[in-house]
Amino acid sequence: MSAESGESKKAQVIPLKGNKCPICKKQASYEFRPFCSKRCADLDLGRWLDGAYRLPTNEAPGEAEAGAEDED
Repeated sequence: MSAESGESKKAQVIPLKGNKCPICKKQASYEFRPFCSKRCADLDLGRWLDGAYRLPTNEAPGEAEAGAEDED
C-alpha cells in the first residue's frame, strides 16, 4: 500500500471561502461547517444545552404556560 492511497482515505478538510469558526475564528471546514472541527462543534452544542444562548425575558418561569391554560 502506497503513502498516497493512505492519504486519500483520510477525510479531506476543504476550507470554505471567507467563513470563520464562530468559536475559535479559524477557517471553517466543509465537514463541520460552520465550525472548524468537531471540538468546536461540541463546545457550541454544550453552550446550547447549558442555556448560554438563552434570551433574557421579563416573564417568570411558567407564566407562558399558565396564561395558555387560563384561556381554555
